[in-house]
Formats: sequence, structure tokens, C-alpha cells
Amino acid sequence: MPFPGSQDLNAITVCYYLEKIVNPLRLIGLIFIVWYLYKFYAKNTQRGKWVKAIVFLLCLGSFYLTDYMYKAETMFKETEAVKFASGLTNKVPLTYLVVGVVSNGVAKAYPVIYLGYHHKVQDNVGQQPVLVTYCTMCRTGRVYNPVVNGKRQNFRLVGARHYNAIIEDESTKTWWYQATGNAAVGKLKGQHLQELPYEQLTLGAWLQKHPASLIMQPDQLYVPDYADLKNYDRVQAIDKDSALKNKDSLIRKSWVIGVIINGQAKAYDWRHIHNKRLLNDEFNHNSLLIGIEKDSLSYHVWNTTVNGKTFHFDLNKDDQLTDKETASVWDWDGLCTAGTQKGQRLTKVQAYQEYWHSWKHFHPATAFWKDGQIEPTVAMIY
Repeated sequence: MPFPGSQDLNAITVCYYLEKIVNPLRLIGLIFIVWYLYKFYAKNTQRGKWVKAIVFLLCLGSFYLTDYMYKAETMFKETEAVKFASGLTNKVPLTYLVVGVVSNGVAKAYPVIYLGYHHKVQDNVGQQPVLVTYCTMCRTGRVYNPVVNGKRQNFRLVGARHYNAIIEDESTKTWWYQATGNAAVGKLKGQHLQELPYEQLTLGAWLQKHPASLIMQPDQLYVPDYADLKNYDRVQAIDKDSALKNKDSLIRKSWVIGVIINGQAKAYDWRHIHNKRLLNDEFNHNSLLIGIEKDSLSYHVWNTTVNGKTFHFDLNKDDQLTDKETASVWDWDGLCTAGTQKGQRLTKVQAYQEYWHSWKHFHPATAFWKDGQIEPTVAMIY
């Protein structure tokens, strides 16, 4: 877990191989220490002995801090007993943000405030193995299939690189980026974890869509750690920065909604989408609708072409989606509930909420939308 400044270095390969030989290096160091104590320590003056003893204790303290106390898997422990409750027995506030997953008719919700501390939860949803992840350094969730080359893997958190969590599979010891599922270094370098669809929205909005969903409950062992993430899902860093005269500035930790269409990436400025609530857009030959619900946290992206016909949307006075072409009414699950298109459904597009600096790093050729202005890339990072 390096200092923040070193996160910008392309040193993941060096870190990987150093970590793999750390125990032999420790053994060599221990041999040198024992050899010195045996051959030379007694020859020091009394003052010299005290100085070297103090230095040795300081080194042990440094070793404890860097190799245990601030080790990623020690700082952010994974819950060993994932507990779920139904909507009737649930204790998680409905206003909490969740990562929601549906598979084989089973729905589960994982609150971001818990995922943000644990970084990952390894579970099953409708008999589908899932690796549900969240990285607070880049503010993004991902859900992956933990089966690699036909074998279900157990993953551990090993640290961070480029401000993104790095996880390691148990069998091959390969390191994977959380934000992309790409194998960065190790035996499977160049491979990708299979991404599974998910949604990020408030628990209340999720239960409206999936009332029978199970909800992950807090592990009582980590309640103080969860408390450190209070308001994490509500307050942007830009709102806390009193040095910014223009709160409309794009900074490293500005939120964006990111999509990838046919291999091309695009980011939408969250603050501007939040103000508009709805945006009809065209990207890479796809008609998109980007929307944020009235709760200001639940977001959606849909493809608006249905049966070869493209629709464009507004919000009516009842906060319902209405298409301009037929005036039909659609809900926030993309289903048409009234009008000539009743029963039709918009196709969900996988989208991600992420810090701008993270999205731009992992998608350097990204297009960017802000107030209707689109640029191939934007360099306003502070």
C-alpha cells in the first residue's frame, strides 16, 4: 500500500515481483542481523549498543506498520459471514446506495457503505458465483464472475495502483485491476475477468424494482469502519473544496457516469446530468438516454431504440419518463406502462459512476460530455 504520490508510477510489475520474493528477502535480512549480533554487537561501546538497539526497534516498528498495520488486506478486511435479510427484516436504511445484482430470478443488494470498506464480497446470486467489488479510491463498483479458466477463485486485496484496488486470485497469483477486470501482471496477464451486469441506485429504488430482493446486512465487527464512510455516497469532493471559486470546475474527484459502447468510452459530467435529470444522446451509432432519479443518487442509461424505432424522452410533472414520439409513459426500470408502446422495454446499458481521474486513466481516449459540449478528451485535472 504505497504513498499516494507513487500511485502515478507505472511500477506494478516491480511491485508484483518484489512481493513474490518478500519472504526470501526477509530471511536474508534476518541472517545478516543475526550474523551482526553474533560477530560485532558485543564489540560496541555501551552507548553504541544503545543507539543500535534503538535503531533496531525503530526498524521493527516500521516493519510492523508497513507489513502488517497498513497492509491492504489488514486495513480492509473481508467479512467472513455475509448475512442477508428480506425487505421485511432488513435493517439497512432505504436511502443507502447499493450495488444490485440479478441472476436466475434472484436479486441481491450490496450497500456501498459496506462494500466500500470491505472492497469485495464473494457470494452467489441465483447459483451464479459473483465477485462484487467497490473501490473508494476511484469511486466505482464492478461485479465479476470469479470463475477463471473453469475454476472458481478466491480473491484477496493486495493493494492499489493508479488509485485503483488490485486483487489477486488464489490459484495463479495474478493481479487484476478492480476498475477494468484486466490482469495487469502475473501468469494470466492480458486476460479479463468476465463482467456481470449490475445497477447502482438507492436501496429504496432497488426494492421498488425487486421487492423480493435480499439485502446484505452490516457485519457488527466492522460498524466503526462503516461509520468512516458516512455521507460518502452524497457529498462530492468539489463541494468540500473551499479553494475553488468556480464550483463548476472539473477536478480529479469530479463524478462522472461512464459508458463503453462497442469498445469506445464516453463520460458524462455528473453535476450537469444531475441538473438536467435527463439527457438524450447519440454515441457510436447508439441512441442513449441517461437519467438520474429524483433521489439524486440512482442513475440509469438505456438504449432508446425499440423494434427499429428510436425514442426521445422528457420528464412529465409526475416525474415519469414520456417519449416525444408517442407520448407513452415509461417507468424508471425502462418499461412502458401506458400508451401505444405499453409493454415495450428499453435496453439497459451498463454504466459506471467513477471519479474523473480514474475513468480518464483507464480510458484515455474517452469522449466527454458537459453542458452539451463533447470533446475527445479533457485534460482539466487538478
